Amino acid sequence: MARKRRIEFEGALYHVLARGNQRQKIFRSKRDFVRYLDFLAQYKERYRFFLFAYVLMPNHVHLLVETAQVPLSKILQGLNQSYTMYFNRKYETVGHLFQGRYKAIICDRDEYLLTLIKYIHLNPVRAAAAQRPDDYPWSSHHAYAMKLTNNELIDTDHVLRMFSEHRPTAIERYLGFINTGPAIDRKDIYGTVDQRLLGDEQFVSDIRSKAPIEIKGSRRRWTHSLEDISEAIMKVYAVSIEEMRAQTKSTAVAEGRRIFCQVARELAYRNGDLAVFLRKDPASVTRYFKEEANLATAVKKILDSLDG
Repeated sequence: MARKRRIEFEGALYHVLARGNQRQKIFRSKRDFVRYLDFLAQYKERYRFFLFAYVLMPNHVHLLVETAQVPLSKILQGLNQSYTMYFNRKYETVGHLFQGRYKAIICDRDEYLLTLIKYIHLNPVRAAAAQRPDDYPWSSHHAYAMKLTNNELIDTDHVLRMFSEHRPTAIERYLGFINTGPAIDRKDIYGTVDQRLLGDEQFVSDIRSKAPIEIKGSRRRWTHSLEDISEAIMKVYAVSIEEMRAQTKSTAVAEGRRIFCQVARELAYRNGDLAVFLRKDPASVTRYFKEEANLATAVKKILDSLDG
């Protein structure tokens, strides 16, 4: 089967996964981790891409990269070749270090940036390499938590501003986001269109307009309307859509809005859809996702009500 062409354009956000050949270790010592990060910094300076997150595991690497003028293929070719040459010289080996073709998924930045960062930073916890993200040294989590003296490698500013314009508050909310709340399901990260795109139908349509290549398939369509969700919120929590749309500081109504938004996201709605339906500005909807609250049980209750 012929390989699918890379989809590349300026401003694309990629979740990159590169594994060791036959799942062999690509990092055998602390020096190896450091050297890879050195190469990553060199290519970032040379090609001026944005790096929002990374984690280096013994046999694979996750990167969250937004390209500028230089395509991802050129960036990864140089990075992987440079590190492979270093590795082969050090360990007196030959041949390919990385497994075949790296995986690169283009992601909807507006909908998935924070989700991907959380998924990447929790990778060592899922792999039982650490109990907490703080305990694993080879990830960009420490740049966001301000535990690095030099974090120029990671473009944290844009992400932290999504939590708050006040940096200490943003860091506190970031840590709450990483350490609490529902875990990120793997299927949410790899439930792609044509194995190359992570986003809803509108996102896929936008990519089709930018990339003159065939993209097959689409993500699942909405199984319940926003009206259905609001009715379920009313039934279970006695918070009406009129109350959620109103300017009220009621704790119960505020929680109803947050539950509504979390359920809608589970069903693949975009923030813009929610803003229109709730008659709120998009920034308000974004804040509903930032506010600390463990709503996993409440969300499941609404989803069960919808499916019942």
